[in-house]
Amino acid sequence: MITKRNLIGALPRAALAGIATVATEANSQTSFYPRNRIFVRSEFAQLRTAVVAQSQIRLPDESFLTEAQWNYILSFLPQESIPLVKALRGHDLSEVDSGLQKQWEQERANLAQLLQAYRVEVLRPDLLTTEQKLAGGIAGYSNSFVRDPWFTVGNNVIEGALRFPHRRLEVLASRSLMDSRVYPASCSYIAAPQPDAVPLPSPPSATSVDNSPYIEGGDVLVVDRYVFVGLSGLASSKRGVDFLRKHLGPQGYIVQPIKLAPNVLHLDCALGFIRPGLIIVYAPALLEGLPAQLRGWERIDVTKDEAFDLATNGLPISPYVYVTDPAFKHIGDRIARKGVKVEYLDLRVSRKLGGAFRCSTQALWRE
Repeated sequence: MITKRNLIGALPRAALAGIATVATEANSQTSFYPRNRIFVRSEFAQLRTAVVAQSQIRLPDESFLTEAQWNYILSFLPQESIPLVKALRGHDLSEVDSGLQKQWEQERANLAQLLQAYRVEVLRPDLLTTEQKLAGGIAGYSNSFVRDPWFTVGNNVIEGALRFPHRRLEVLASRSLMDSRVYPASCSYIAAPQPDAVPLPSPPSATSVDNSPYIEGGDVLVVDRYVFVGLSGLASSKRGVDFLRKHLGPQGYIVQPIKLAPNVLHLDCALGFIRPGLIIVYAPALLEGLPAQLRGWERIDVTKDEAFDLATNGLPISPYVYVTDPAFKHIGDRIARKGVKVEYLDLRVSRKLGGAFRCSTQALWRE
């Protein structure tokens, strides 16, 4: 069983690079933290304050996209999810299946309760107002996966820019949290430039050009001073990486893009961190392989079907506790053999809609 005393000693030598500095900094800090502290050191640092998503979604009207565009933007979903998602074109889930809507809401309530059992402070976004829903027009709306519209790196809170049209205004549901928690805190708060008015999502071609600075939290994974950003063409863009570098580079962060297969929505759908020195990964989705900084880490590999079912999208509460779905009990058993306690929670509705534990949460404080 891994303990705080033997954790670092158990890691492979390559995984220790940079971690000793982190430990020295952490040990030099006072044990007192202000209640409203905002800081994310890494994906697996102790989770202290988290936002758990609400459950609202209406996809664009069917006529808003061509069939080719629909097929492209739905390509990251498992086949069994597509009938449900297609039924949401022009309709709120509560209209399509009120029972499934209630189940989805209960999943998020259960997730909040589990985090609170580990003494994590849980916050929630607002529900979208009627006016906010109407602002999306026939493009629809979403208030479903709080990981993506904004994210935290160190003491930087960053509003992203989302590619899918029904998600463009998703950040509005979190604005009250910015007012109550972010503005009073000792942190920076910036927003990515608004995307250009460009053609709607479609398969990339040799002639397609899009300089919009898309940057989505599901693509952004933080490990100390390294910020890994996934690029598949479905979400974040190269210009989004440029924006992130522009802000974080002067602070000493290294922003590193990772090229993804075109049917992978976000980096956290192919790569997840469990604790220092241990990752879960669907390697074929990383077209140029793992970043050099991670190649010495132990890894738990998953299959394509497991990745599409979001097996990599678990949530570390700390380096010693990891949350995943009971559908992945066989993977959880492998994680447990590495000395990590595994908690199980059913998120089957969330996963049908394209996100699991990391997608359903946003960290404000991990340290």
